[in-house]
Amino acid sequence: MSLIEKNGAAGREAERAVGERSAAAGGRAAPAGPPDPELIERPKRRRFTAAFKLAILREADACTQQGEVGALLRREGLYSSHLSTWRKQREEGALSALARKRGPKPADPLQAENADLRRRAERAEAELVKARKVIEVQGNVSALLGDLLKPGSAEGESTER
Repeated sequence: MSLIEKNGAAGREAERAVGERSAAAGGRAAPAGPPDPELIERPKRRRFTAAFKLAILREADACTQQGEVGALLRREGLYSSHLSTWRKQREEGALSALARKRGPKPADPLQAENADLRRRAERAEAELVKARKVIEVQGNVSALLGDLLKPGSAEGESTER
């Protein structure tokens, strides 16, 4: 007699999906606390590179015996619709276009260097302006202190009398 025939509840429990939870799981009572909020991770969508697609298409085209293409698809975990879609893309020349990386085109190295040099020049000019202002303030402070510390200044004469 099988496990399902001996214990119908265990058989139903064995058939339950991995992510399903039951209050009567294993014959236990439901926990008194809140339910577990943890969710099962969803599978990620597969992405195939253009080089991989072309390699698989070459292998599939090289298959001559009956059942070889099916064995190839099973081994790689693919579907026949992948092959038909990739063959259409190859005929349209889309696979060669897919080999390029997505996103903005790489900038010309001369333009990037030129922009970097411009930023550095602007920063240097801003620092030069600040330095000139500091030097000007230091000159003014020096002149004021020089006037105050001269032996014949107006304040010094009034204290001597």
